[in-house]
Amino acid sequence: MRTRSALEFLGLWEELNNPNFKRVEFDTFKNESGSNGFVMTPQKWIKATNAVGIISKSGRYSNGTLAHKDIAFEFASWVSPEFKLYVI
Repeated sequence: MRTRSALEFLGLWEELNNPNFKRVEFDTFKNESGSNGFVMTPQKWIKATNAVGIISKSGRYSNGTLAHKDIAFEFASWVSPEFKLYVI
């Protein structure tokens, strides 16, 4: 979630699917992305932008990060070109 292209994808997905998305905070993150000191966590993203496409929970028994299938497929296609071809 540190790259500009990842944040742009997440922001666009939220704009299309989330009427309560905080666009101003997203623009701030987008402008900061790519710099060496920029760090974005799922929880920071959710809290600041009111995002609904990613769910992140921390706790003793129920912890992890989940994403809507559109977002999960996009992130997985960045990791594996073979997976991307299967999806296409």
